[in-house]
Amino acid sequence: MQFELDDDLVAVRDLTEKIFGDRAEVERVRQVEADEGGHDRELWRILADAGVLGIPLPEDAGGAGMGMLGLVTLLEQQGRRVAPVPLWAALATAALPIAQFGTQQQVERWLPGLVDGSVVLTGAFDAPTGRAVTVTAEEDAGSLRLNGHLASVPGAEVAGAVLVPVGLPVGETAVAIVPTDRPGVTVRSLSVTSRESNAAVALDGVVVSAEEVLPGDGAEIARWTRRRARVALAALQVGVCSEALQMTARYTSERVQFGRPLSTNQAVAVRAADAYLDTESIRLTTQRAAWLMDLGQEEEAEAASLVAKWWASRGGLRAVHATQHLHGGIGADIDYPIHRYFLWGRQVAFTLGSADAVGAELGDALEHGGDIGAPA
Repeated sequence: MQFELDDDLVAVRDLTEKIFGDRAEVERVRQVEADEGGHDRELWRILADAGVLGIPLPEDAGGAGMGMLGLVTLLEQQGRRVAPVPLWAALATAALPIAQFGTQQQVERWLPGLVDGSVVLTGAFDAPTGRAVTVTAEEDAGSLRLNGHLASVPGAEVAGAVLVPVGLPVGETAVAIVPTDRPGVTVRSLSVTSRESNAAVALDGVVVSAEEVLPGDGAEIARWTRRRARVALAALQVGVCSEALQMTARYTSERVQFGRPLSTNQAVAVRAADAYLDTESIRLTTQRAAWLMDLGQEEEAEAASLVAKWWASRGGLRAVHATQHLHGGIGADIDYPIHRYFLWGRQVAFTLGSADAVGAELGDALEHGGDIGAPA
């Protein structure tokens, strides 16, 4: 099936294409990686001023109400410029679950700051079980004491709070909003493949109140959030692969060897065509999963999100390998832009599970009645 962007989504695409194109040039990205810890604070402010940070959020939470299709449209443009801001984590693993499941108090406490750019939020939803840390009950009624270690949390170094799925002593799961300035929270910067802002977070007796726990079934909240995180990552991969492929097309068309452009060699053209097919497969499966979520078809969206993430992992990895390979020796130059797309492609491919891990999750989903067929 083919998806056409409506006028609102076209406007989102055009706006974000201009912002990222103007503000995430190669030299600026290098500067942010070297001097600012992989988070472009100025770009984050510009995105907020343009209303971009609220695009997927519902209108009653201060957003534009454009849902997951709005988010994937935004993230594709970020991926095209490998712009160093933790958008996918802030929106898919923090803002959206707070908007969907949070109390009015929680929404008013955290989302206005995110939308206006004064606060960064993130989430730690790596564990498929939805239980990131061990929790013991605090003596004071209604509060919890958190102990555990979050190995890698995107944007945590600059975040005001982290959403954390926690396993309760009674065997249930809860999702807590943990402010990063809370006593017992230690955030340690990590160096990751994509050079983006990332950190390990240690929780040592961190107390959170009942007002800081999302109401409802924490396990279901974690599953709901992971679906959106998978699709967000896949959307980012669409942009990464699309731009890397365009760069490769330009390079192989202009690079002359043995008296003719490299692109006229059949092996080059076929390799690029395979990368294009992989990229379009990521795009279509990502758009379909986002569309199902916006329709509220969560059961179908579970399998669809896994399919999209599988393509982002397997097809995305093939695509960025191909684009770097087709640049020949210059593809190995870490100062040349194509190398950065290769690194981002690898980061996305292994975040929230490799293709094999996601394939195993997909098998479980299908065994329990998941559906990956095209809609009627």
